[in-house]
Amino acid sequence: MEFWLPLIFAGVCGLSLLLYVILDGYDLGVGLLLPFANAEEKDVMVASIGPFWDANETWIVLGVGILLIAFPEAHGAILTSLYLPATLMLMGLVLRGVAFDFRIKAATAYKYRWNALFSAGSMLAALCQGWMLGSYITGLTPTPLNVLFALMTAFCLPVLYLMLGAVWLMGKTAGTLPVKAARWARRMWLPLGFSLLVISIATPLVSAGIAAKWFTLPALLYLLPIPLSALLCYSWLGLALSGRVKTRPLYIFAAIALICVMAAAGLGYSIYPDIIIGQLGIHEAAAATESLLFAFWGVAVTLPLILGYTWFIYRIFSGNDIQQHYD
Repeated sequence: MEFWLPLIFAGVCGLSLLLYVILDGYDLGVGLLLPFANAEEKDVMVASIGPFWDANETWIVLGVGILLIAFPEAHGAILTSLYLPATLMLMGLVLRGVAFDFRIKAATAYKYRWNALFSAGSMLAALCQGWMLGSYITGLTPTPLNVLFALMTAFCLPVLYLMLGAVWLMGKTAGTLPVKAARWARRMWLPLGFSLLVISIATPLVSAGIAAKWFTLPALLYLLPIPLSALLCYSWLGLALSGRVKTRPLYIFAAIALICVMAAAGLGYSIYPDIIIGQLGIHEAAAATESLLFAFWGVAVTLPLILGYTWFIYRIFSGNDIQQHYD
């Protein structure tokens, strides 16, 4: 148990953050797309995420909570290093929540202000999350090259969210909005591919440890399925968005999610056995075995409950019959 418990908690923490990126990513993407829609479409777009966005944010709470309980030393080091972007991210998320509630109650003449704030909060949260991801990959060491890498990921992550948001709207709305959303998704296809390519090339350049783990034999051969799977999904995504392959938006969304899964798998391999690259190992940072065992039973109950009510919400509110006004 002393060996396996830290690995289990690290896996659950990684899973929580992956699900957050995919699920909250699309509703952040919808917020980013608001400025490109008219007033009536904005109502439909916000209504499409209304039943889900609060539940989606549960995953980041779970992930950070597990990090605190299971790896307190790593939690302290990460949040100390990323204090400013983490604070700004929370401000963005709070701003989204306030704007979401007030835009429903505001008079028509003032609704545009809350729409703008909802979009601004979405952008602030997305940029900060990208910055935090880039800083984490570079081991939380703010050298000029690492800062440049973090800045690059800060602008690349919103591209993924825009694609997720557009595809979500394709499957969740009716009328002319899905057509417009499909056009947004097609425009994001090349920027998404460019972002994935640039991050894939830059990551081993800024981290010698990651480069050594990926570009040595036979590890390189074993790891080829990860980038090849992501490339196949990306290529199929382009065919589906262009109309050359007829498919449902759900499967297009699943293809983007699979790209995220492959990216997470590659990142997990790159980091292991560290929890902070080059600074702190998983077992070194883990809390006492007794504490982990006590927390394990709490996670064993909580995780299935969160998965269960997430599945329930998405099942109950399935379909694309979104009304023009949400309240």
